[in-house]
Amino acid sequence: MSGHWNDFNDVQSNINLIPKGTIAKVRLTIRPGGFDDPAQGWAGGYAKRGGSGAVYLDAEFTVLEGPYAKRKIWSMIGLYSPNGPNWTNMGRSLIRGILNSSRGISDKDNSPEAQARRRIAGFHELDGLEFVARIDVGTDTNGEEKNEIKSALAPNHRDYASVMGLGASTMPSAPAAPYYPAPSTPPQAAPMGHGYGTAPQAPQQPAQAPAQSPASPGFAGRPSWAE
Repeated sequence: MSGHWNDFNDVQSNINLIPKGTIAKVRLTIRPGGFDDPAQGWAGGYAKRGGSGAVYLDAEFTVLEGPYAKRKIWSMIGLYSPNGPNWTNMGRSLIRGILNSSRGISDKDNSPEAQARRRIAGFHELDGLEFVARIDVGTDTNGEEKNEIKSALAPNHRDYASVMGLGASTMPSAPAAPYYPAPSTPPQAAPMGHGYGTAPQAPQQPAQAPAQSPASPGFAGRPSWAE
């Protein structure tokens, strides 16, 4: 007799991957590896050294919200590889992105304040950071597909505020454009060739001359910049 616990042909395979390109708010937890190198600034036992001599942070990312909440992704953040600088550069780039995302720094902001916020006293400052990640799909040592995190979204990304749960008032913004209030009365139109600047003062008319009315040919009304 075939039943729920007798026939498993109709059960989906346990691939269970988060789709590539998914954007989610995550929390970084560093699983200590016990390897320190004071000359490199690696202290506190956070770094881990592999059998090949490569050094990395053993990172666990927990999805905090959305349809994949509570799912965990494990990735390595490269610190050193005997095979060349690429591993290091990728790791440093990811950490920069995490700091930008978690601390609300535009990637293009090179002000002294932004540069100071991209500095850390040690890996302990990374442990527990929450940021917006773009989830990727890679392969493990056996060639099996697995989720990875290789990049973080900065505040200028269109989805950053909604994923981080920030209101518009808390987002970094560009300087406000100058505000030109509309004049209380329509200004006298400038003569041809003077643009929208203030028209030169005409000689005072004799007292008996009638005042110009809005119906007069010379009255141009409100200029377009005051609308």
